[in-house]
Amino acid sequence: MPEQSNDYRVVVFGAGGVGKSSLVLRFVKGTFRESYIPTIEDTYRQVISCDKSICTLQITDTTGSHQFPAMQRLSISKGHAFILVYSITSRQSLEELKPIYEQICQIKGDIESIPIMLVGNKNDESQNREVDSSEGEAMAKKWKCAFMETSAKMNHNVKELFQELLNLEKRRTVSLQIDGKKSKQQKRKEKLKGKCVVM
Repeated sequence: MPEQSNDYRVVVFGAGGVGKSSLVLRFVKGTFRESYIPTIEDTYRQVISCDKSICTLQITDTTGSHQFPAMQRLSISKGHAFILVYSITSRQSLEELKPIYEQICQIKGDIESIPIMLVGNKNDESQNREVDSSEGEAMAKKWKCAFMETSAKMNHNVKELFQELLNLEKRRTVSLQIDGKKSKQQKRKEKLKGKCVVM
């Protein structure tokens, strides 16, 4: 399938079992599965608005294992934005993001203009918390990226995560156009602007 130039490619990285697939499936399909099925690589597509026209948000859900370094490099070189997921119940999973972040810097060069989101998932399991939210924030500050805690299970901050990531994109205007959260006045303004809505 030929790649379209107006695809907006988001890549999701993180250790095995932190909930990458759960976040993506919750966002794209609104579903959550309790069982853990390891991912090799899956791509999901969602229609979004981009510079007042429609484009495809392409989300690549990567493997949590380290067996596929070439796939990882390819995903980074093709990606426009990155979501780095750890589990708040596993300090190790935060540590495992460091080499991935370093590789993004190495391949992309100047990351100032690249949307990157550090995400602490599973914040519904606070009784098992190993990583404090202030530690996540400190890491995000160090990496000059945005930070958010989510729960794919409880559907907490999932849509907000993707919207926030798109808001970080300064090279063009990309938006999910979240339904039902806009005032009538805003909607009217957007009608005039000819913006498109998520299908």
